[in-house]
Amino acid sequence: MEKQLFGTDGVRGVANVGPLAVENVLKLGRAAAHVFKEGNKRTRIVIGKDTRISGYMIENALAAGICSMGCDVLLVGPLPTPGIAFITSSMRADAGVVISASHNPFEDNGIKFFCSQGFKLPDEVERKIEELVFSSKIDNLRSTGGEVGKAARIDDARGRYIVFIKHSFPNDLTLKGLKIVVDCAHGAAYKVAPEVLSELGAEVVTVGANPNGTNINDGVGSLHPEVVAAAVVEHQADLGLALDGDADRVIFVDEFGEVVDGDKIMAICGRRMLTEKRLARETLVATVMSNMGLEVSLRQMGGKVVRTSVGDRYVVEEMRRGGYNFGGEQSGHMIFLDHNTTGDGMISALQLLAIVQREQKSLAELAKVMVPLPQVLVNVRVREKREVAAVAEISRAVRMAEEKLGADGRILVRYSGTEPVLRVMLEGDNKQEITTMADEIAEVIRRTLG
Repeated sequence: MEKQLFGTDGVRGVANVGPLAVENVLKLGRAAAHVFKEGNKRTRIVIGKDTRISGYMIENALAAGICSMGCDVLLVGPLPTPGIAFITSSMRADAGVVISASHNPFEDNGIKFFCSQGFKLPDEVERKIEELVFSSKIDNLRSTGGEVGKAARIDDARGRYIVFIKHSFPNDLTLKGLKIVVDCAHGAAYKVAPEVLSELGAEVVTVGANPNGTNINDGVGSLHPEVVAAAVVEHQADLGLALDGDADRVIFVDEFGEVVDGDKIMAICGRRMLTEKRLARETLVATVMSNMGLEVSLRQMGGKVVRTSVGDRYVVEEMRRGGYNFGGEQSGHMIFLDHNTTGDGMISALQLLAIVQREQKSLAELAKVMVPLPQVLVNVRVREKREVAAVAEISRAVRMAEEKLGADGRILVRYSGTEPVLRVMLEGDNKQEITTMADEIAEVIRRTLG
């Protein structure tokens, strides 16, 4: 059954409209509390948020809904998404809730849940919550008297999380001698990120650390790496890192201001982990969007790449299923399961910085371990989203192109999750050849589905 509320990363939309209208948020809080509640045990649910002005409204609506079902709420205030996952697990809470729309503009907001172990919910649990939101099954279930839930604030959550992050950095290393630019996107890590880097000894230049409720991601952060790149060049820094609004992902720039994306960071870290025999099953988990150059780079060291659908939650699910400990996305979501249960921009940054210090190499030099294959992406608008494999002409065109490419390239044809668009992506050694192939497949799609 297709989900109606939850997307690939929780419930998301314009704040106070549709599913995020305050009355619907209250229903969502009640439904989630009912799902997480276990018998007569006093259930505790952590709630944290980013810096959007609508976070106050949604936080209170969620807390009211949860308390109305006899569950207690622990409020941590502005904190990165991975910090809320950590606090949930660390405090042995029954669930965690993050109020954030990640890299979206401030008008949007979102709600995503973690289970008691700090992992994002599987599809089947999200469906249970949805069913309760849309039905009347729990309308008459509510606590009264002394059974009503309480809300308390955890004042030292940021400090706890900072200590936790620092423990992921090797004890025998410091960041002394490095000048680092950090762009916090006016988001949830605006205090955490500079403090962590400074406490470990780095000279820190901070950008995007003055949130006012409406400026999150506004021309700063991981979607605008040109900002941190310019600051690196201006301040003659060793490197820069840009977080998104909820700080679960990170993009780097080297000392020349050149962007180093998630694929290259995974190649650097994956190869180092292979050298130190720390990469579980010699395997890195990436999505179908990661460049084939990542596979080539890992293969040179005796490693391999397993691919999943787009979305960091699917990467984590595959990691847990297969017993892997490192994976991520080209966009900068990276999951080091030895350290945290979800993508964590600052833990990812510290793993890379440890390699910079250990090998005494610049980021530009380290990034040479991966050479991206030429990639072509063509978007074709369609009138309907039919199963691609069921359209004989498209299947035939794709199969012919795959035979031409052989083992030296790959083809990905997938629908957009938000638009009536079919995306055709090709990678291969010859840019001109794959461009021609992509155009030919796109033309077949236009004739059959456009």
